[in-house]
Amino acid sequence: MAFDPNKHHRRSIRIKGYDYSRAGAYFVTICVRDGVCLFGEIVDGTMRMNDYGRIVAEAWRDLGRRFKHIELDEFVVMPNHVHGIIHVGAPFMAPSDPGMVNQGAINRAPTLGGVVRTFKAVASRAIRRDGADFQWQRNYYEHIVRSENELARIREYIANNPAQWALDRENPAAVGAPFMAP
Repeated sequence: MAFDPNKHHRRSIRIKGYDYSRAGAYFVTICVRDGVCLFGEIVDGTMRMNDYGRIVAEAWRDLGRRFKHIELDEFVVMPNHVHGIIHVGAPFMAPSDPGMVNQGAINRAPTLGGVVRTFKAVASRAIRRDGADFQWQRNYYEHIVRSENELARIREYIANNPAQWALDRENPAAVGAPFMAP
């Protein structure tokens, strides 16, 4: 089939023109391809991670060591997805080259996409070492946190997510209302 730009295009779900290295808190959801429950199970409202779930949790914790200018916040591994909050810091440094005096500051913060890409790659490599045919869903969901109240609500949502699994839209056996982000 020949390329048809009207059919074959990738829409971005990111905010056009937004600088995702900008300092702030970002709520992310990253899903397993096809919703496969690979990381463990929910038992009595508590997530019981298997080896793959523990690999994913370790890959998340490792992000703080890999990226100097981020801070990890609330996080949960669910059977087929993860939710977490990443604080991206944007330290600015004056240009070191005297010829660049009027060129402005240099942003040294990673982009949110770079952090998520690294997380997905590290977790995927580790899971595939066991021979698993593992893939993340293309892309990820992100929400820019705009206030302390919103941050508190999202933290609570993440912490309570395992107890709400029966209602979660990512749950293949969900029986309730569709997932509603905080």
